[in-house]
Amino acid sequence: QLQASGGGLVQAGGSLRLSCAASGRTFSSYDMGWFRQAPGKEREFVARISWSGSSTYYADSVKGRFTISRDDAKNTVYLQMNSLKPEDTAVYYCAADTSPVLAVTRGEYDYWGQGTQVTVSS
Repeated sequence: QLQASGGGLVQAGGSLRLSCAASGRTFSSYDMGWFRQAPGKEREFVARISWSGSSTYYADSVKGRFTISRDDAKNTVYLQMNSLKPEDTAVYYCAADTSPVLAVTRGEYDYWGQGTQVTVSS
């Protein structure tokens, strides 16, 4: 129901835009988030956007470099990633939270998409 895409290989300092397309149900009333998981590490929170799009929240590690947005007409959430660093290398996942309460842990999200690989070379 959530399909992430847009990953790839990019040099440090470059940009990528990830997309998360929803299908099968309406996600426009849900807050949406992005997480990432590097090899051997726990899945970590990256960014979140409220159901209305009026509020966003970012992990300190990506603040000022990443921007989350949504287009409910297209049932799609985006993650624009600029000034990428090698430490941003990970599999990126999108997720939906049916609760409007801010959540940054994976267990609080109800729906998950498959991941998309982002690799940043130095």
